[in-house]
Amino acid sequence: MEAGTKMQSPEKETRPELSTMSVQSVPTFPLRSTDEKAIPLIGFGTAEYPFGASRDTLKETIIEAIKLGYRHFDTAAVYQSEQPLGEAISDALRLGLIKSRDELFITSKLWCSDAHRDLVLPALHKTLKNLKLEYVDLYLIHWPLSLKPGKHDFPFKKEDMVPMDIKSVWEAMEECHDIGLTKSIGVSNFSCKKLETLLSSARIPPAVNQVEMSPMWQQKKLRKFCEEKGIVVEAYSPLGAKGAEIAQAKGKSVAQVCLRWACEQGVCVIAKSFNKERMKQNLDIFDWRLSDDELLKISQLPQCKGYPALEFVSDDGPFKSLQELWDGEI
Repeated sequence: MEAGTKMQSPEKETRPELSTMSVQSVPTFPLRSTDEKAIPLIGFGTAEYPFGASRDTLKETIIEAIKLGYRHFDTAAVYQSEQPLGEAISDALRLGLIKSRDELFITSKLWCSDAHRDLVLPALHKTLKNLKLEYVDLYLIHWPLSLKPGKHDFPFKKEDMVPMDIKSVWEAMEECHDIGLTKSIGVSNFSCKKLETLLSSARIPPAVNQVEMSPMWQQKKLRKFCEEKGIVVEAYSPLGAKGAEIAQAKGKSVAQVCLRWACEQGVCVIAKSFNKERMKQNLDIFDWRLSDDELLKISQLPQCKGYPALEFVSDDGPFKSLQELWDGEI
């Protein structure tokens, strides 16, 4: 692998070295230890709400994404996209679009109704069966709370929300890693405080925290915390509404500016578009840079979280307010 360029934030913080995968032009980002596969900086998101809405066409869309150069695919038990992704991987191998499964980086997530110590391993086995794979590269706890076992619905009944026993659930995640069913483990939608709680008892620290992040929700405090702890931040919903002026000056789309900005913060991004031309554009962000002035303008944008996750708040649940869910980071 060839070494790429170090990306820096507006504060000129040094970021980990990027390397470019030979099969395509997407740089990779090292995870915590040398035995873990490096994570491609751009991932292809397979979530579309309502979940399962594009199920009939998703396999062909993913095959097209592989043809374009995507190698990192993000799914989850609740998305109803694991099976089409698995079928697409099988077809890509059969068609010779990839030589081996090892060329891909596959992420899936543990849904809240399976976030109980004795249900984690069976849930991952089901995910692997859906994907027709022997292992995933990254397995994440989807949200920092549990639901009563048995259903994979979203939205869910608020009375089904229960506190997560994070220590025991994480121990089960560590076991999944130990037996080789996932190369890395991590979390999603965890605040600094919730990460601190997890880290206090974790034998294997989380490699990744996947959270909402965009120019409109920059997550500066969380990014600093994760950098100090060696946790890679992965951004979902990375496209902010601002940036038209910069995009016009660069001859790029607003989406490309948003994705490039995130990468220059040392963050992996999950880009989701099922439109072929936009899928192609979203990969075209590595041969140009944002200027210091442009980065400064973006850093000064007013902040507003796009998805507060009110569904996870209830007077009778583990989190009685958004402040409790996000620990004031909203």
